[in-house]
Amino acid sequence: MKFAGVVLAAGVALTTAAPEWSERDLKRIASLSPLPAAPHNATNALADDERAAQFGQRLFFDTRFSSDGKVSCATCHDPALGFADGKQVAHTLGKSERHTPSLWNVAHQRWLFWDGRADTLWAQAVQPLENELEMGGDRVALVHALRADATLRSSYEELFGALPDATDWPARAKPGRERADDPRHVAWNSMSEASRVAANRVVTNFGKALEAYQRKLVRANSPFDRFAAALARGDTRAADEQLSPSAQRGLALFLGKGNCRSCHGGPSFSDGEFHNIGVPPLNGGKPTDPARFAGAAAVLADEFNARSAFSDAREGEAALKLETLEVNPQSFGEYRTPTLRNVALSPPYMHQGQFATLRDVLRFYSTLEGATQVGHHQEQTLQPLKLSESEIDELAQFLEALTGEPPDARWLTAP
Repeated sequence: MKFAGVVLAAGVALTTAAPEWSERDLKRIASLSPLPAAPHNATNALADDERAAQFGQRLFFDTRFSSDGKVSCATCHDPALGFADGKQVAHTLGKSERHTPSLWNVAHQRWLFWDGRADTLWAQAVQPLENELEMGGDRVALVHALRADATLRSSYEELFGALPDATDWPARAKPGRERADDPRHVAWNSMSEASRVAANRVVTNFGKALEAYQRKLVRANSPFDRFAAALARGDTRAADEQLSPSAQRGLALFLGKGNCRSCHGGPSFSDGEFHNIGVPPLNGGKPTDPARFAGAAAVLADEFNARSAFSDAREGEAALKLETLEVNPQSFGEYRTPTLRNVALSPPYMHQGQFATLRDVLRFYSTLEGATQVGHHQEQTLQPLKLSESEIDELAQFLEALTGEPPDARWLTAP
């Protein structure tokens, strides 16, 4: 039976109506929308250059920079899979211990990777290139590959100037982060200081072009954004056309009982910080991944961070972030808060893809069943939400309404 938006089921009243929004609610909704333009990145002078984005797009889909010639950035960040890979943990040349995050709206992130070990998109791009589990390439082989392809060479030199003369360089070389006896590390040490600096300059320019491309990967103007805009102008009828009553009830849960905005606030639906919410490791047992504790140390030591010689703004805001960053044992096991925008496009979820669906994620928050804790480092404010199945479904419907409109289709395929 239904009376004025209420269904009576087994003697329990279940509302079917949309919420009535208070002035406080309206202010909170307005704080979540619209998504602004990505923050300017002064450390990359070509971050918003159209030519650099086109060159970066070509690099993003090119497999020739990997050690086996089969892996590109798009292998793990597939446009058809929400610019992720659909796997629990990344697996190309080897198997990673973490899930591949989506690249949608990635330019809005303050820190990159789950542990924040990179502070800019261009610095982030260098790491998968040389990671033995991912692309397995190296910066010297990259220089040779760019020189050998007339189109790539021309595009590079139009943007960054002449490529270095690498005729007397080894075929492959890079600093040996994993093993000092790696032949590529030995080869790297055999190069002159000037040649090493030149190779470093090329690999950072490679990253800066990739950043320019990834800044095009924006999905905004979601049904929620259109709903919020309609509410802001007082047009409730238009608002109701954008979000169903159940999705609006999910929004009310998000703002109220769920307290989701404490970590997923602002237009990016993320606080940009790091938290340990006790998600159990994929293979069971106690957590051993130091996460942000190691990531903070890594970004401070990164030869390509925002205050390095390869940054275009060594004294700017991005560099200031590093000045105030501390390596704190309290951050052991903390992972970066992901954005909830477009979250429905890239399952599975969490840092090891532990949950297959959004509803699985919400059930975890509802009960915290199986949550693990490393000493006293887990979030102390996180409490079981005790959601009903209907509330879980309503919250999931709201999250699905955060899927924005895609960018120009020309950015979504190999050029």
